Formats: sequence, C-alpha cells, structure tokens
Amino acid sequence: MAAMYCSFQPRVYKKNQKLNVSSLISCSMQPSPNNIKVIINGATKEIGKAAIVAVTKARGMEVAGAVDSHLVGQDAGKVCNMEEALEIPIINDLTMVLGSISQSKAIGVVVDFTDPSTVYDNVKQATAFGMRSVVYVPRIKLDTVTALSAFCEKASMGCLVAPTLSVGSVLLQQAAISASFHYNNVEIVESRPDASDLPSPDAIQIANNLSDLGQIYNREDLSTDVLARGQVLGDDGVRVHSLVLPGLASSTTVHFSGPGEVYSIRHDITDVQSLMPGLLLAIRKVVRLKNLVYGLEKFL
Repeated sequence: MAAMYCSFQPRVYKKNQKLNVSSLISCSMQPSPNNIKVIINGATKEIGKAAIVAVTKARGMEVAGAVDSHLVGQDAGKVCNMEEALEIPIINDLTMVLGSISQSKAIGVVVDFTDPSTVYDNVKQATAFGMRSVVYVPRIKLDTVTALSAFCEKASMGCLVAPTLSVGSVLLQQAAISASFHYNNVEIVESRPDASDLPSPDAIQIANNLSDLGQIYNREDLSTDVLARGQVLGDDGVRVHSLVLPGLASSTTVHFSGPGEVYSIRHDITDVQSLMPGLLLAIRKVVRLKNLVYGLEKFL
C-alpha cells in the first residue's frame, strides 16, 4: 500500500511578501519502505485474485509479485478487475520474483495457493531467498507438513500451513472441541455446491480434532453403514454427512445432543472474501516466526 511522503522546504521571504504555504511543502505517493512484500503464487485462481486485491488495500503490506502459469504477461491488477493497473505482470517463474525482491532487502512473504505436489519445493525456494511462506493448499499431506517443519526448523525460517484461512471456521472448530466435553453424541453435516472435495478439509479437521480427545461418541449407535449413517472417519463414532447440490453455500454444521437437548454450531461461507481477514492475519504473523506453525488457530 502506498504512503504519502512530504518534505518541508524553508524559504526566506521579504517583508510584506505574501506567504505561499503550498510552495513550502511537496508531497509524493511512494511505497512505504517498511511494507511487507507479498508474492501471490497461484495468482489467477479465484482466491489468488481476491488475495491480490486484499493485500493491495491492506496497511503495512503490498503485492510485489504474481506467479501463475495462466494469463502470463498480463497485469495482475487488470486480471483482478481493479480500477488501476498494478504494473505487476503475472509470470510463471517463482525464482525470478524471489530474486528480484531479495535484492531489495525487504521483508518478504510468499502466499502459496498452488498444489500439494509443489508446496515443498516452493517453500524451499522462498526460504533460500530469506522469505517466509503462508501455505493454503487443501489436501496437503501430513508427510509434507512434517518434512517442511523439519526443514524450517533447521533453516530458522517461518512458515504457516493453514488448513483453513476462515476465522469463522476456526471458531467453529474451537466451539466444537469445547462442546465435546459435555455431549456424548455428535454428527457433522456439510453442504457444498460441488462434489470435488468430500468430505471437505473443514469437516475432516473437525472430526480429527474430536478424535484427538480420546472420547467415543454415539455409543448407542455405532453403525458403520456409510450409505445409511454417513461416513465414519475414525474409530470414535464421529460421522460426516455431505449434501451436494449446485447453488448451495458451503456450510458446515456440528450437531451435539444429550438427554432432552440438541446443540448445533453452524458456519456458512458464501464468498472467497471470507478468507481474506485470516490471510492478512497470517501474513502479519508469519514474519515473526522462526519455525513452522500448523493452523491459523495458533494466532487467534
């Protein structure tokens, strides 16, 4: 984000000469030298374009590079339908962008929206140039996270791997963990507009969180019939039901029940904009890390 810098130029005026204040002060719009330089890797994806707009508008950071294999050469601002061009072309060479920013000695963060198969190499490249990474790549394998953790620990370089960037989703997970100590029955119900990723990472994360508590749920009905009773993700009785219909909002609901009551927690996502507050928080926090942190909840 650009900041305004003004300089005062003292002048000597003769007696009775009119003072022209505007001639004493000159201002110009320049990028703040303390801004975090952000590289968006996966810039032409829907979330990548939203990230470019969000970072451009945020205080204390600016888009310094846009990387993707699509729309190469086009201005990142125009690709995002911004009113003005950013004068930052989309290129398909991450190393080139990293090298350019590292020469400026600025604090840099690479936001990775790419693919599970490329994340490890991308983080290694960013680290080699002294830059931190924020990784939001659903379905990233835990083996990859473990390898990255060891690498970042050795390099003393920060990295945040976020299964979700939605603050609301994190709060839902935390509320579900709190409720699980008071109820013995639980079912997770989610709805999605398409079936490309089911059960969703959010539902899997909630189920894993509940499983880690060592409790057995739904003891009265431990049926594992997937078609009739939903998908059981572990041995603790937690089931996930997925409803898929075009036009549905992405929604996750956790139902708990006890004698005479039902407690339900629900979170809906209607637009990718819901992920931007979490992304900006992640960028601001990761610059202070010296190792890998898994989960946005560590900063809430």
